[in-house]
Amino acid sequence: MSPTAHSNVDLQIAEDVARLYADPLSFVMWAYPWGQPGMLEKHEGPDEWQREVLTEIGRQVRERNFDGLHPVAPIRIVIVSGHGVGKTTLFAWICHWIMSTRPRCKGTVTAMTFTQLQTKTWASIQQWGSLLINKHWFKFTGEQMFYVNQRESWAVSAQSCKEENSEAFAGQHAADSSSFYLIDEGSGVPEKIWEVAEGGLTDGEPMIIAAGNPTRNTGKFQRIAFGNERTRWTKFSVDSRKSKFSNKTLIQQWADDYGEDSDFFRVRVRGECPRAGSTQLIPSDVVAACRKYKAVSYESLPKILSVDPARFGDARSVICIRQGRKARILAKLRGVDTVHLVERIIAFVTSEKPDVTVIDGDGLGAGVVDQLRYRGVREGLHEFHGGAAPFDPSAYYNRRAEIWAKMGAWLKEGAEIPDDGEIEVDLTAPQYGYSAKGQIQLEKKDDMRARGAASPDLGDALAMTFAITVQPKVREFYDAESEYFAQRKRSGFGHWC
Repeated sequence: MSPTAHSNVDLQIAEDVARLYADPLSFVMWAYPWGQPGMLEKHEGPDEWQREVLTEIGRQVRERNFDGLHPVAPIRIVIVSGHGVGKTTLFAWICHWIMSTRPRCKGTVTAMTFTQLQTKTWASIQQWGSLLINKHWFKFTGEQMFYVNQRESWAVSAQSCKEENSEAFAGQHAADSSSFYLIDEGSGVPEKIWEVAEGGLTDGEPMIIAAGNPTRNTGKFQRIAFGNERTRWTKFSVDSRKSKFSNKTLIQQWADDYGEDSDFFRVRVRGECPRAGSTQLIPSDVVAACRKYKAVSYESLPKILSVDPARFGDARSVICIRQGRKARILAKLRGVDTVHLVERIIAFVTSEKPDVTVIDGDGLGAGVVDQLRYRGVREGLHEFHGGAAPFDPSAYYNRRAEIWAKMGAWLKEGAEIPDDGEIEVDLTAPQYGYSAKGQIQLEKKDDMRARGAASPDLGDALAMTFAITVQPKVREFYDAESEYFAQRKRSGFGHWC
């Protein structure tokens, strides 16, 4: 294509984009190659609920009628939904629409976890960016999308929502354009981030769009969707069962496993708040305090060694030991076979001399238990099954939920754990809900992976040390004074005693 022809095409694209300033739905239909060979070959356009959101945003843009000089009220949209309905895809479209239609706009994209942000939300912006008809206008990096040669003045950035990163959300202004925030999985975003983001909604034509599963019935996301701030926001509720993109087979599995009236199903499928409070079983501040805690007077208490076996994938085999209020991680082993794992367990049983050894006997762990017995490790060997009936069925759905709850209580009372960020992530990652019978029900590992969280191997290993109660042994001790007089008596000097 000649330079003149290329210039004419680009001019036509610019004219089309200008006409779509207040019409994000038409932009989405125009900007991507729907029905063409490739990723969109079998797709004709957005889902019905996505169309409704895009249409409403366009309506609010026209209603405000920003003139480029006088600031207008922020557009505030909140989307509460079940899992897998296409929220991150919608965020990509909205991001591209704003960036394409509003020169000198500035934006920030964040999500509940760094993994969610990088592998899902921002990855979607990059993936759809490769399909964008005007993609040559922009440069995409691992953390930023910006107009070519205008990186400082016309850009959107991916930012971690950690509270200590709140300054990255401050000072975002676009007086003659749009300052915008896209907040994915908003239930887990700290209050401080929301507060700082408000400062970027004071001039121009600002927008803030939040989405997520309503995993908590407290906090900012709950307040804007269901609580005392809901009148300031336009809310959309999306049931996963009604989305054309959701995995209906998986939804049925959740219904079978958890029950349609459980908190898990309410949050992950129906997009409704849980009956309980925060669905984070163990609070972050509790675990952070335990990383600094120093246990005392534990030396005479029983030792419980636990093993959470794994072989492939992102999971690791973890060997842990707990004595009183002190826990240690003895080994993190990735990709080892059962023979190697058994050798390591025997070595630790020999060196640590635990009173009890607990092995996760499900799946790969069954072979580990059998090999340990064959090798003579029988005394104190205990096989654990997370799906087994709990000792207290009125309170817990299964044994795994029961031991995690016990571990949580232990941590809250004060306990020493390794000062390691990995174990903090693992202990705070699992969420919980309530079964139809009101039992505490812990989130499954597969479901954690589906929302971008890693398998909590370190947490599971520590939790298993609570699978069995061990009575303290009467420890022998050396009494120097008594031994001295006993020896003198044996030597014929007993009358001195």
